[in-house]
Amino acid sequence: MQDALVPKVQDIDLKGEYPTNILAQLGKAGAYAHAVSPELGGTGLGLRAAIQAIEEVSKVCVSTGFMNWCQVACTWYLQNTDNTTLAASMLPDIAWGRKLAGTGLSNPMKHFADIEKIALMAVPVEGGFEVSGMLPWVSNLGPGHEFGVAAKIADSDEYMMAVVSDELEGMTLRCNAHFIALEGTGTYSCMFRKVFVPHFRVLAAPCETYVQCIRPGFILTQVGMGLGLVDSCIELIRRSNQRLGHVNQFLDDQAEDLAMDLQMARDRTYALADRLDDCQGSGVEDVALNRDVIQVRIVGSELSLRAAQSAMLHAGARAYVHGSAPERKLREAYFVAIVTPALKHLKKVLCALPEPALSAGSNI
Repeated sequence: MQDALVPKVQDIDLKGEYPTNILAQLGKAGAYAHAVSPELGGTGLGLRAAIQAIEEVSKVCVSTGFMNWCQVACTWYLQNTDNTTLAASMLPDIAWGRKLAGTGLSNPMKHFADIEKIALMAVPVEGGFEVSGMLPWVSNLGPGHEFGVAAKIADSDEYMMAVVSDELEGMTLRCNAHFIALEGTGTYSCMFRKVFVPHFRVLAAPCETYVQCIRPGFILTQVGMGLGLVDSCIELIRRSNQRLGHVNQFLDDQAEDLAMDLQMARDRTYALADRLDDCQGSGVEDVALNRDVIQVRIVGSELSLRAAQSAMLHAGARAYVHGSAPERKLREAYFVAIVTPALKHLKKVLCALPEPALSAGSNI
């Protein structure tokens, strides 16, 4: 995989090339299939393996790691729906990369955290829903790709979630922005003009309990991007020190310090992935687990920013050349901290969660 991806990183990052062939290769290698049960065409290895796949890809290219995550997120939606007909028909192809898929939940995740208004409205009609509105940015899209959406059900306080595609009548994809990083990620705004979404495509309606079920996995798998990025920044720092170690020793955030923090974040993330696998499908919201997931996602963002800044400072003037590896890592680190749920979003949600109860015998 490294042999195929390394030569394409600059084209993906600077030219905005969407790496269709590489994403297909990742699918054939099983990178998207680990959080999917064998009964639905996956490997059944669990969230830990899914995160590790995203981590390995993100060491080389966070853009591609992000698209890997988008694909995994869509499999997670389908793995956890009660619509078994939909899951059985779509999951095997998405899990193995024969069909590519995005997430589409940036706006609803922010809406459910009282950050912005819901963008889509769903009107119940015979056989399904008619959806209208505009999602500003959805990634890993292209002709025929699937992606998840959530919409408010008209004349109610309920919401629905579904898997849709640009192939549905009334759907239009528009590319109307250029980004400082993550340019080659197939990111589009999506226009919905009375798009008919049949019941067959509905993940859940109403979807409050369903969203509670998928949210921890949605957030935790993102940490793989940060883990991979930090690992690669540490490698850049070590390379810089071969030439500049005599002066770099005076900088904060040395490679050894970052490596220790990375290992702790990695251990916490993998342990939480195992816990999520164990409790998945219980139907009970675990507030303590949610808190731990949010905290480790925050760590992933903050550690990414520290490591990328340190890689820039260790490299010095060479890092300040447009297109240099440390410069790209810095731009990627900001993405890890800004992609939904952003660092500020995570801290807002964490603040709103109830404090954990003190165990018996705890000191106050």
